[in-house]
Amino acid sequence: MSEEKLMRIAVPNKGALSAAAAQMLTEAGYAQRSDSKELVLVDEENGVEFYYLRPRDIAVYVGEGTLELGITGRDMLIDSGAAADEILALGFGVSRFRFAAPKGSGYRLADLEGKRIATSYPGLLGRYLSEHGISARLVHLDGAVESSISLGVADAIADVVETGTTLRKVGLELFGEPILRSEGILIRSSSDGIDPVVLDHVTRRLSSVLVARDHVLMDYDCPSRILEEATRLTPGYAAPTITELARPGWVAVRAMVRRGDAQRLMDELWDLGARAILVTELGACRL
Repeated sequence: MSEEKLMRIAVPNKGALSAAAAQMLTEAGYAQRSDSKELVLVDEENGVEFYYLRPRDIAVYVGEGTLELGITGRDMLIDSGAAADEILALGFGVSRFRFAAPKGSGYRLADLEGKRIATSYPGLLGRYLSEHGISARLVHLDGAVESSISLGVADAIADVVETGTTLRKVGLELFGEPILRSEGILIRSSSDGIDPVVLDHVTRRLSSVLVARDHVLMDYDCPSRILEEATRLTPGYAAPTITELARPGWVAVRAMVRRGDAQRLMDELWDLGARAILVTELGACRL
């Protein structure tokens, strides 16, 4: 495949999304850089070229059509206002975008009218406040917005929250509903011109990683008389695979089950009369 036809994909070069994105792409069968200083990596075998960029810049490059695809956070995509679309949620980097104010202030969303709100996401926050009819002054900071209230430049903040521990340490408390639930996402340019075949390969591969991470294969032997009840517990993705055993009146069953349900299902199958229950990790799949 010629270099001109390579699909150009932006990957976070650092931050919370970087390692998880690289790991997911590796599991999807793509080459990834071994040196964190590399800015570009060509994977000709898979028809893609990876560009390692600041997570906040990725939506802009994709939106401008410079790069066809990118991995970034949903919060960063919305904040950028770029002409790019989310096409797949990737399940890592999960966080919430929340309001916080001094503990005991009793703030509600309506109380933000006319207030100063510090944030690193003015685009996202401005859009949210406009949708809710709130007029406030946004104080744009690049980071550490939790210090803005004690330093007297803001009355409240809006920031990405994972556990809330940092906010509590500086005397702040969350209020109101989450502004946004964010996670790592795959985005594409809103413009045409993306090779649909390569796009389908990328999205299918990443989707298969999500499925493989969330499921395991379960094998077990069971008497034929309990087969109907057993397969109700393990219906599989489309249907379970059932094979007669040399032992009269017994069958072997294979089904894909959710990883989080595996231990409970093993207990229930054993109590039902199934034996030789095995669980196997999924490395990859196409469904």
